[in-house]
Amino acid sequence: MKVVATGTFDILHPGHIRFLKEAKALGDELIVIVAREKNVKHKPKPIIPEEQRRRMVEAIKYVDKAILGDEKDMFKPIMDIKPDIIVLGYDQHFDEKWLEEELRKRNLNCKVVRIKAKEECEYCSSAKIIKRIFEVVKERFKEYEIKLRGV
Repeated sequence: MKVVATGTFDILHPGHIRFLKEAKALGDELIVIVAREKNVKHKPKPIIPEEQRRRMVEAIKYVDKAILGDEKDMFKPIMDIKPDIIVLGYDQHFDEKWLEEELRKRNLNCKVVRIKAKEECEYCSSAKIIKRIFEVVKERFKEYEIKLRGV
């Protein structure tokens, strides 16, 4: 059973690991399609370059292979892979019914499964990690400024 998962995977965190572990449990082979920077339109552009994101995802033990998505047609890699299952994360913006219909139009009869499991941790979100980095940098900058002024 081939399983496909997709995502941006900008700053890896425990939520990504949980998603990929749950996806792998649904089949024998997990192939991850990492979003191209050009195609990310539903949230801020990734910070990490796409090839680096792909390499990091492929290094995760649950992932058999990670590839970059197609810049023009998001269905092209799926057509090449011909998965049995496509998994969506609990917060991914795709509508399952729409996706299944689009796959059928392309003569792909694969199941679309939304993984409802969610990792609960303080920084299980790239956005939360980025926000925390800004807070820490701001604090450290203030400390550095105070030291420079000799206060």
